[in-house]
Amino acid sequence: MNRIFIVSLIVMCCSLSLLAQNSVYITIGGRSETITLVNNDATRRLLEILANGPMSVSLNDYGGFEKVGSLPMSLPTSDSRITTEPGDVILYQGRNLVIFYGSNTWSYTRLGKINSLSANEIRAFLGNGAVEITLSLSPMSRIEKITTDNTNSDIVYDLKGNRINGRPQVPGMYIVNGRKTIIK
Repeated sequence: MNRIFIVSLIVMCCSLSLLAQNSVYITIGGRSETITLVNNDATRRLLEILANGPMSVSLNDYGGFEKVGSLPMSLPTSDSRITTEPGDVILYQGRNLVIFYGSNTWSYTRLGKINSLSANEIRAFLGNGAVEITLSLSPMSRIEKITTDNTNSDIVYDLKGNRINGRPQVPGMYIVNGRKTIIK
């Protein structure tokens, strides 16, 4: 009985946390901007999906006023006639994500809006041609991959100024990469 209550409480807290989330991040080329979400079934489902990790979508220009791309899954629709403006983030036919840099009137499901950028800034952010976007619950880092350079080994000198090849075999004080180091 207690386990069921605890599990129910955890599920309820996670659900409330998602309901409190009213924005997601869109990242293009290492730059993240905020999308303020509307409250509907499509955005609630999108938040549930993004709770499992970021989602990437390929977008292409269409009609000279929008970028559109297929989502990896369908979202619930609640279409209504909308006149879009730059920054609007829209769901079209349940499976197409559309980000407007111009205006159009059609029957869509509104997801949200990129509020922090002007029309010209949105156009520049989205770029020309095909673009890969990432949607996430937190801003993405510009750091894409961390590697170490194992080709450069430490430069080691003894206290007399003699360079030592490799790691010293005898414990003592050495100069390693310009810093005094005690090797045990």
